[in-house]
Amino acid sequence: MLSSSSMDLLMFLLLLVSPVALASSSTVPAIFTFGDSIFDAGNNHYNKNCTAQADFPPYGSSFFHRPTGRFTNGRTVADFISQFVGLPLQKPFLELQIQILNGTSNFSNGINFASAGSGLLFDTNKFMGVTPIQTQLQQFQTLVEQDLIEKSTIQESLFLLETGSNDIFNYFFPFQTPTLSPDAYVNTMLDQVNKTIDQIYKLGARRIAFFSLGPVGCVPARAMLPNVPTNKCFGKMNVMAKMYNTRLEDIVNIIPTKYPGAIAVFGAVYGITHRFQNYPARYGFTDVSNACCGNGTLGGLMQCGREGYKICNNPNEFLFWDFYHPTERTYHLMSKALWNGNKNHIRPFNLMALATTNIAF
Repeated sequence: MLSSSSMDLLMFLLLLVSPVALASSSTVPAIFTFGDSIFDAGNNHYNKNCTAQADFPPYGSSFFHRPTGRFTNGRTVADFISQFVGLPLQKPFLELQIQILNGTSNFSNGINFASAGSGLLFDTNKFMGVTPIQTQLQQFQTLVEQDLIEKSTIQESLFLLETGSNDIFNYFFPFQTPTLSPDAYVNTMLDQVNKTIDQIYKLGARRIAFFSLGPVGCVPARAMLPNVPTNKCFGKMNVMAKMYNTRLEDIVNIIPTKYPGAIAVFGAVYGITHRFQNYPARYGFTDVSNACCGNGTLGGLMQCGREGYKICNNPNEFLFWDFYHPTERTYHLMSKALWNGNKNHIRPFNLMALATTNIAF
């Protein structure tokens, strides 16, 4: 058995491999993405009733050189996976919806339905006007029912899902007393996971990737919560995230049995991020606690880009871009681990294998 240090070295070497060079045998024609700000490519920007926005500088500054609505300085995990597969980046559904009405839409490479601030629970951040996953799924279902997406395309496509961080962070908000225990609350979240899988399967999804939550209790925004430590991660929040992750993996593991013809993987984002935090220098980080862009304690008391914000000179050396979200470089390293990493990072096999496995229909 490899030692912990040997495993970390192996992961580092894997991250040096160019994923794009390994994508030539992929049969994936499109990617459909659902979730929150980890994936959102700009849906909230096109929702003028939504107050959760990142459509202003310096968001997008490191890659797109303009704000796109993504909650980081460049590309997200969904963007990198798309590039590894060899596809153009998927557009936000709400942008495509405008084009559909104009008769100019083209979403042959997939669609991004994710909405920053949303969660598995319908009411999570509802006051901000975000698009809950239930609505995201309905948007997809409507396109399928209108025969705007070919069934064969859906069956061969990748389905990426990541959500739940906002549900857990909101559980600890000081101005609302939870009515459920942490255990019951997590089970309520997982009820929606089961409904989500059931719905996308019935609509044709067969290649499914569910990503775990990261260590939510380590985001700089925890500085906004009363009586929460800022010199270390918020343990209670991370315990809930790990509880959710463990049960989520159990659900993912039975997908091939419960849903004939479907294959599924579990992306261990918590563990990947935890390694970055424990061995920052190994991965090129000099700061894994503070936001590169923000202000106040941990840079977590103000959103990046708001009046009075401060920004670091070297975002590539920071784990966090703003008070909630990783930098593009963090997403890049994470995406590589999910694409061609070992079972410590994603299981039972990686996204590259998921994208190249033949599926019998």
